[in-house]
Amino acid sequence: MDLSTPIEKIPGIGTKYASKLKKLNIKEVRDLLFHFPSRYEDYSTKTPIKELKKGDMATVEGKIIYTSQRMARNRPLKITEAMVEDSTDVVKAVWFNQGYIGKQLEEGKDIILSGKVSLGKDGLYLSSPTHEFPSTDKAPIHTARVVPIYPETRGVTSRLVRFALSKALPHLQDIEDTLPKKIRDEKDFSSIFNALTTIHFPSSIDSAKEAKRRFEFEELFNIQLAALKTKKELKEESSFKIKTDVDLIKKAVKSLPFTLTDSQKKAVWQILKNMEKPVPMNRLLEGDVGSGKTVVAGLAAVNAVQGGFQAAFMAPTEILAEQHYKTITELLSNAKMLATDDAKKSGVNIALLTSAKTILNGKNAKKPELKKKIADGKVDIVIGTHAVIQKDVMFRKLGFVVIDEQHRFGVGQRAALTKKTGKSKKVSIPHLLSMTATPIPRSLALTVYGDLDITLLKEMPKGRKKIITKIIPTKKRKEAYDLIKKELDKNRQAFVIFPLVDESKKIELKAATAEHKKLSEGPFSDYKVGLLHGKMKSDEKEKVMNKMKKNKIDVLVATSVVEVGIDIPEATVMMIEGAERFGLAQLHQFRGRVGRNEHQSYCLLLSESDSNNTMKRLKALTKAKDGFELAEYDLAFRGPGDVYGTRQSGIPDLAMASLTNVELIEEAREAAQNMLDEDPEFETAPLLKERVEELQKKMHFE
Repeated sequence: MDLSTPIEKIPGIGTKYASKLKKLNIKEVRDLLFHFPSRYEDYSTKTPIKELKKGDMATVEGKIIYTSQRMARNRPLKITEAMVEDSTDVVKAVWFNQGYIGKQLEEGKDIILSGKVSLGKDGLYLSSPTHEFPSTDKAPIHTARVVPIYPETRGVTSRLVRFALSKALPHLQDIEDTLPKKIRDEKDFSSIFNALTTIHFPSSIDSAKEAKRRFEFEELFNIQLAALKTKKELKEESSFKIKTDVDLIKKAVKSLPFTLTDSQKKAVWQILKNMEKPVPMNRLLEGDVGSGKTVVAGLAAVNAVQGGFQAAFMAPTEILAEQHYKTITELLSNAKMLATDDAKKSGVNIALLTSAKTILNGKNAKKPELKKKIADGKVDIVIGTHAVIQKDVMFRKLGFVVIDEQHRFGVGQRAALTKKTGKSKKVSIPHLLSMTATPIPRSLALTVYGDLDITLLKEMPKGRKKIITKIIPTKKRKEAYDLIKKELDKNRQAFVIFPLVDESKKIELKAATAEHKKLSEGPFSDYKVGLLHGKMKSDEKEKVMNKMKKNKIDVLVATSVVEVGIDIPEATVMMIEGAERFGLAQLHQFRGRVGRNEHQSYCLLLSESDSNNTMKRLKALTKAKDGFELAEYDLAFRGPGDVYGTRQSGIPDLAMASLTNVELIEEAREAAQNMLDEDPEFETAPLLKERVEELQKKMHFE
C-alpha cells in the first residue's frame, strides 16, 4: 500500500465504504491521511459510573447486563438501549436511529463507552455514546483515549474515518517525507509517519498540537517556496526597460487639481524605478478606498507611453473601468497631453473597451476599427474589463499592465499577455501593477500574495474629514432618515445599500423595486430617489449614474451586488441596511464611497441583530483608524476564505487555518528562502520539487 492506493483497497473498506468516503473527496490513501481532525475529544480518563455528572464528557468501562430496541411513540425513531454495569453502579446508554448497534451489543460482553452524560426522567444516561469492545492485543481507537473528530458529511462519520486510518497507517511506515530532514532536525519535527500517527491517534492533546504545528509549518513552507520560486523565475525573465521621464512626470503632477500625498509620491517613484529594470515588475499597490491609486497608476502609464510603449488597464466591472477612464482622461487633459485627433500623433490616445462600450478620446468608436488601431500601436492606453484580453485584441508594444481589485494574473496569464505584442521578436513580459482597495493583513500578503512586491498608500488626500460611523438599531431608523434629510437639504446626496439573502436576478429585481418604492413614497417622498441593481442593462446603469453625478438624484438605492465604484463628491451619507450580513471589508468599501470632499460625511449601519458578535464586529468599523487595521479585525472575525475569497485559491485547508499566525508564516518564509538559496533546483529534495510545482499551478502563481 502507498499514497496512491485507491481507498477501496484498504482492508475492511471495499467499494461500499469507499463510495461514502469519496463524498469528502477521499479517493486515495493520500487523501485519507491528510483529512485532518477538526477537533479532539479527550476521553482518556475512565470514570467510575457512580461518579458520573450531568453535562460531563465521560468514558466508562463495564459489562452489558441488558439490551433492548423499540420504536418511539408517535414518530418513526428506533431507540437502542443498553444497561452497563461496573463495580460501582449501573448506567443506561441510549442510541437513536442506529439500529445496527443493537446487533453488536450482547449481554455479558465487556464494553467501553465515551460520550455526553445527560439527565432523563429515570436518572443519568449516556446519550449516543461512541462504543468499543476492549481487546487485549489492540488499543482502542474510538474510546478511552484522545479521540479525533473529523469533518463529516451524510453517510461518513468520524468513526468510519478512524477505522479506515487504523487499517491504513500500519502499512505506511516507509512513506517518504517531503519536508527536508535538515529542516525537521532544526525545528525538532518528527518524521511524517510519526506525525501522521500522532495527529490521527494522539496520546495527548499536547502531542496532537505538536503534530498539527508540523503540518501547518510544512504547508506554509511549501506555499512560500512556490511564491518565492515564482518571484525568482520572474526575475530571470526579460522585460522592457522604460526610462523615467522626470520632466514629464513633474509636468503631469503639477497639472493635477490637488497635491499628491507623500505616500503617492513614494509609490509613483517606486513603480517608475521598478519599470527601469530589464526584469518584469510584479507589484501590488494597496490602499484604502479614495487613497488615489488610479492617479499613481495613471502617472506610470503616461511615462510608459512617453517611452514608446502601450499600457492596458483592466477592472472587474464596467462601472470601475469607466471611472478609471474618466480619471486618467482628466489627468491627461489637465496636463495637456490628451490627443485631440486620434488620426494624428498629437498626444496620448486613450480608449475605453468593454463589452458594451467602445470609446476613443471621448468619442464613440467602432469596435473592429479600435482593435485594429490598438494592434497598429495607434492607441496608447486601453482601459476596460476583461474584454481587453480577448483573443482578437492585440497590442503592438504592450509594456505596462494594471489590474484592479485583486484580479491577480500569474506568470501564465502574463505570458498570454505578451503574445498580444505582435511585432516584437524578443519575448518580453510587460510590467504588472495589481491594485486593491481592500488592505491585506501582513500574514495574507506574505502567503497568498507572496510572489508580489507590495506598495502601500497609507495616507488619504489632504482636507478630507474622518467619516462619522454610527450603529443604529432598526427601531431607531427614523434617526437615520432625519440625518439623511438634513444633509439632502444642504444639497448633498446619499446612498442606501440593502442586502439580499438570495441574490438571484428575479429576487433582486423584486426586492430593489420594493425598497425603492418604500423610500420614494415614504420618508424621501419630497426628494428624487434613484435605483441601481444588477438586473439593469449597462446603458440603464450609466443613465442612473450620470444623473447621480449631475446631482439629479438625491438618494440612490442600490443592491449589494452592484459595486458602486463611483466618485460622487457631494454624497455625504452612506446608509447600509442589514449591516450584519456584510463583512467588514465590504462595509468599509461602501463607506469609502462618501467623504470624497471637504464636507463632513456619515456612514449609518442599520443592524437587525444586536448579538455580541455582531456588535463587536460593527464597533470595530467605528473604531478602526483605517482599512489596514480593519483588515486585521476581519481576518480574525471571519477567516481569510470569507474575506478574500481565498477558498478557491488552492491553499490547503490547514494552511488556510494558519493564515492568522504571522510568526509561523515568517518562520516558514525564512526557511523557504534559505532552501532556495542553498538548493534552488531542489536536487536534494525531488519530492518537494513536485509538490511546489503542483502548488504553483494550483495557486495561480504561474
